This record gives sequence, structure tokens and C-alpha cells, in this order.
Amino acid sequence: MSTFTASIPTTAEIAETVRKSLHSIGVDPQLLDGSRETKSPITGEVIAHTKFHTDDEIESAVAQATETFKTWRTVPAPVRGALVKRWGQLLTDHKEDIATLVTAEVGKIHSEALGEVQEMIDIVDLAVGQSRQLYGKTMPSERPGHRLAETWHPLGVVGIISAFNFPVAVFAWNTALALVAGDTVVWKPADATRLSALAVDTLLARAAKDVGAPDGIHHLLLTDRTGGQKLVEDPRIALVSATGSVRMGQEIAPVIAKRFGRALLELGGNNGAIVAPSADLDLALRGIVFAAAGTAGQRCTSLRRLIVHSSIADTLVSRIVDAYRTLNIGSPTHEETLVGPLINANSFKAQQGALNQAKEEGGKIVYGGERVLADDQPEAYYVQPAVVRMPSQSAVVHDETFAPILYVMTYDTLDEAIEIHNSVPQGLSSAIFTQDNTEAERFLSASGSDCGIANVNIGTSGAEIGGAFGGEKETGGGRESGSDSWKVYMRQATNTINFSGKLPLAQGVKFL
Repeated sequence: MSTFTASIPTTAEIAETVRKSLHSIGVDPQLLDGSRETKSPITGEVIAHTKFHTDDEIESAVAQATETFKTWRTVPAPVRGALVKRWGQLLTDHKEDIATLVTAEVGKIHSEALGEVQEMIDIVDLAVGQSRQLYGKTMPSERPGHRLAETWHPLGVVGIISAFNFPVAVFAWNTALALVAGDTVVWKPADATRLSALAVDTLLARAAKDVGAPDGIHHLLLTDRTGGQKLVEDPRIALVSATGSVRMGQEIAPVIAKRFGRALLELGGNNGAIVAPSADLDLALRGIVFAAAGTAGQRCTSLRRLIVHSSIADTLVSRIVDAYRTLNIGSPTHEETLVGPLINANSFKAQQGALNQAKEEGGKIVYGGERVLADDQPEAYYVQPAVVRMPSQSAVVHDETFAPILYVMTYDTLDEAIEIHNSVPQGLSSAIFTQDNTEAERFLSASGSDCGIANVNIGTSGAEIGGAFGGEKETGGGRESGSDSWKVYMRQATNTINFSGKLPLAQGVKFL
């Protein structure tokens, strides 16, 4: 069995730590004087209350963002970048405070919470540079004395709907690029993570004031699903960037499409990794265990399906189980903890349901899956990460369960492995562990992984902000963060400039 960290802090201790961090950041106390409860998954109990925005306040926020956009879009992009740069400085100054809030609200271990805040700082660095590189193209014209050009312009109001598991990083991915692109932002965070949202929004407001940015370029909406639906339906929201479940995407995508809005959707993962006979098993083991058990399996890039060559499957599974036995499970406030709690009871019920279905479909739980620390923390849900041997064609492996379950299947040929890998409806992140260059290149080719992210000799989680983040199929097809994702937040225009003094028509058309 795994070892467990002792001395889980009391709810009062967590609440006091949260209060100090919010005070250090300068969050308006009036926003913390409300009826909406925030519970910590560490104890499952209430640690704070927040305000709840009314329908009128939501309407006012969208209206102001719409009006402010008319001014913000005219500000030179490098000047817009100065705002984002200042925000990054404040995020750096308060990195520890924000990480404390993320740990309290999500249950992430300290190093992962710090890593999430670092993602914010990293995307800010990228966006500041991008503010001087919102480049277009010049193309040759078929007509003499003419020039074709491509230009990019601010899009409008960007509505951001974020999920609990990355409560601040995903907001920053969108906001840093949207602001340098000349857009204004309206944000609805997850119900469970209002405190960290208040913190980073407060710092953005301070940055805006410090650089003299106009009022209303960003708004935080502390609201529920109904409030989020208003953003989805509002024709003034040019782009809705939403992170969540496939079900959520299926509900909101038609609504946005009906009004001809833009959607950037980051939905389900259900990620897989192939382990070839030539793999370095020491390296593979570390990548697999972090990807599968890190964040208690609550990352969209968590490893859920392991497809192992039959010749090494028994050996690798045995080593994974041995590694799982060493994972410290318990309070994420302790440095030695590696696996914190699930977000709530519903996540635990989903995990148990998936494990029961796996057994009904011929699966064998070789380790884990049970709840731990229940006697000490009856309102919190700590679980042993589970390893399950499964037939490759079972139905349960096609569904994403947001909990630490690793389904292990076997293969004999690489073609078979890729077919198993690509058989699920999701397509976010993927990996292969191999020392064979031919196998690696095949996995990365057009006939290999069908995911938006394909890795070699690293796990499925832990993406860097320099590359575009997103997936295919039911994952939604969106791209955030690095590469040329900035284009999502802008509109493209093609320009034709005639400096010939004459008016020849394209394609040789003669008219008048």
C-alpha cells in the first residue's frame, strides 16, 4: 500500500492561509462577503464565501467590454503588450500566494500549483514578444502595379469559460494573447475556483491601472452555469473559449454556431501511450506514473490508456504497481505528498462507476482504486490511483473518467497499437516510448497518432506554452497558448493596393 502524509490541516487553518494570500494580493474584501460557498477538497468543507454576480451585473460587464473594445483596439499592439508585461511582473511577485489558493481550491500538490502559476508567467512572456509580431504577409499580384497583403485586426470581446483543474493557467493562455491582440475579456471561472480567479483578476486590474489602460478591458463574472450560458448566447461575444467536458462542448457549440460566433473548445482527453519493446523502461516508468497519477488523474492530458507490447507488459505493469505503492497520498499542503484529493464526491463516484464497469467488461484491477483517509476526512475524497488490465476492445476505455485510472492493454504489432490508440473518440494528447526511430517517426506521421499533441519518450501531460495546445475529434479542435494561436483572437483581412494609375481587372476580365 502507499504511504500517507500525516496531519491534514484543519478547515480553519486552510481558511486562514487563504485569507492571508487574498489579503496579500489585495482582493477587495467586499467580493469575499457573499453567499457563494467555496469548499476545499483537502477537507471537503467550506473555506470562504464570495459574491455572486447578478444578471444585471453580467449584462453591464459585457456592455462595458464591448464599448471599451472600440478604444483598446486602437492602442498600438506593443503598448498593449506593456499591460501584459506588468501583469506578469505582479504574477511573479505573488506566485506563492496564487499557488496557495490553487492548492486550497483544487487540491494540487505544491509543486504542481507553482508550476501552473509559472505557466501564466511563461505565456505572458510569449505574449509580450508576440505584441511586436502580429505579422501578416505580402503576396505577388497577377496585375501590374498592384500588391496583395494580409493583415490582422482585433476581433472583439472574448468570453472565457475555464475548468477547475487548471483554474488560472488556461485563463492566462487566453487572456495574455487576447489582450495583445486588442480584444477585451470577460471570464467565468469554474464554480470551485472563485478565489484563485479573484486573485489573478485583481492583479490584472492593478496592472491595467499601473500602465494607464482603459477601464473595462477585463471582467470577472462570479456566476454559475446560467451565467456562462449568457456568454455563449450573447452576439456581442466574438469568441467563446471554453474548457470542459465533451458534453459541455456538444451543448454550447451549436448555440455559438447558430449566431455565427467563434468557438475555441478544449474538451475531453482520454489520452493514450504506446510502450514499444525497445523502450527505455526506466524512462517510460517515470513518464507513465506522473502522467497517470499526477494531479490525481484530473488533468485533461492525464494518461488513461497504456498500450504495451505483449512481450514486456507483465514486467512493466509490475513496475508501475511497485511505483504506485511508493506514492504519498494525502494533504497537498505537505511537500512530500505526490497525490492529493479528488475535487469532490462526484469525481469519486465516477471513478468507482468506471472501475465497476471495467470489471464487468473483463478487466482486472491489479492495484488501487479504493478510497483512503475516509475515517479522518469523511467529506474529502482521497483515492489510490488504480491500474487495470483490460481487453483492448472494451467500451469503458472509450470514455474519459476524470480520476486516476490507468487502463493497460497489450499489442503485438505497431499497426495494432496505433489502431487501438486511435479508436477512441477523443484526440488530445498521446505518446510513444521507443528507442526505434522508425517507430517514433511512424507514430508522428499522418498514419500515426490522430491527436493534436504527439510525444516521443515523454508522457502525455506537461505541455510547454511554446507549442500550440489542443486536440482533434471530440476534444474540440481548438488551439491555445503558443505557436500561431494568437490568430484565433484576431480577424484576418486581405488587402489589394493599386499603385499603377490604371484599373486592370483580375483574371483578365474586360468591363467598361
